[in-house]
Formats: sequence, structure tokens, C-alpha cells
Amino acid sequence: MDRRLTPANGRAALESLRGTVAAPRYVPGEAACVATPLADLCRAPDGPRDRQVLFGDAVTVIDRDAGWAFVQAAKDGYCGYLPETALGAARAATHWVSAPSSHLYPEARVQAHQTAALPFGARLTVTGTQGAFAETPEGFVPLAHLRPADAPMTDPVAVAALFLGTPYLWGGNSRAGIDCSGLVQAALLACGLPCPGDSDLQAGLGTELPEGADLRAGDLLFWKGHAAMVADPLRILHATGHAMATVYEDTGAAIARIALAGFPVLARRRL
Repeated sequence: MDRRLTPANGRAALESLRGTVAAPRYVPGEAACVATPLADLCRAPDGPRDRQVLFGDAVTVIDRDAGWAFVQAAKDGYCGYLPETALGAARAATHWVSAPSSHLYPEARVQAHQTAALPFGARLTVTGTQGAFAETPEGFVPLAHLRPADAPMTDPVAVAALFLGTPYLWGGNSRAGIDCSGLVQAALLACGLPCPGDSDLQAGLGTELPEGADLRAGDLLFWKGHAAMVADPLRILHATGHAMATVYEDTGAAIARIALAGFPVLARRRL
């Protein structure tokens, strides 16, 4: 079983895995949400970052030990460890941040000193409005940066383009730093399309296109360990370590460059 998607850590497993995964104990899981703007989802306590989760992301807590929580993220099923301090009580989100990034303010004033940065995709509970600001239990957020929770965007390519110039960060999921699969996931989830967190899992999305097929905007290309989105007939849009940023790149040139490193295109997918 894929450890990334298996809610079991050797100390506990979700009750749904009883009879499938051996565990010292089986638990129903505790509903919670991410209470910090951005948190690393780690492979082990104090271990390497696999992905990141965002403010308001719903998670199921499976185990707690020595200040760390082993969780499964609701948005993609990804499992990993977070500091317990990154978690808060479960709540229903009413809105999400649709700007590349935003801020929390202690008052509904643009001159107020911000208290936190909020990444694209962060989920908030709006309780009211004051002028051009939405009021939340954590503070105020510009209304112009929000969309209702039930109002996805419609164009994944346009969403991905919001991240142009974002520095490349392995396992990153925000405007502060993002990787290839994080970019694809952000674009698809924002448009209401299910999407796993890593490129090898994303390569199973949609339907396969034959080599030589005409590519159109929104198609996905996959190499070993890398993913890119087709932006238009001539270019892809991807977060790449080659440029250490999210960039447009000529499709043919990118395919040739990556092939020279020994990595041919493995899959072409259309959603």
C-alpha cells in the first residue's frame, strides 16, 4: 500500500483499515483543520517535507505523540506528520482565498498591520463583512481576495498562471514556493477537479493521449518525477527546478531538454 495514502503509521490506523493493515490500535479519527497559514506535511516527525497543507484544510488526526500529529488530508488523502500546534478545531469553511496570496488584518483597514499571510486556496469561515473586508474568527481579509466555498474557478491554466515567478520549492504548495505537482494540484483543486498531491499519482488523471496528438490548453504532460500543464499550442507552464521558478517554456524545447537528461515523456493526459 502507498504510504502516502495509507492512514496508518505503526502506532495506529483508521478503523476503516481493520483487517487490511495490522496496527496496535484502530481509531475512528479526530476531525480537525490546519490553523496556521502554511504547514509542512512531513514524512516522519521532524522528517523531510512531502507536501504542504494550507490554513483551513480539513484533516483527520489518527495519532498524537510527543507534540506531533499523524494526519490524513481530506483534499487529497495524503498522510503525514504535522506539529500539533498547527492544528485547530474542525470547522465549516464558507470561502477560500482565490488571490495568489492575501493577508489577515486585526481591523478592517488597509493601514492595519497584517497578522498573517494567507496562501492561495486557504479556507476561511466568514461571519460578516465590514466595508471591503470579510470578518473571520481570525481577523479580517479583503473581500476581493475571496470566493465562496461553492464557487470554483473554471480555467486551470489561468489558475496556474497566477503562480508565474513563484520560486521552486520541493513539496511546496503556495506562492511562497511551489513544485510541479503542487502547481498542478492547486490549479485543478481550485477548479473543483480532484487531484492527488504527487506527479506519479496525477499521471493517472483523465485519459491518455497518444504520442504526436495535438495538445490543447489544460492537457498534462508527465515525466519521471515531473509534471507540466499545457498553456497553449506552443508552451507549457510548470514549476521547474531548471529555472527554480514557475515559468512558461516552449513545449518542444522542454521535451528535448528533459529527454537529453534521460527522461522522456511518460504520459500525456487530458482531463
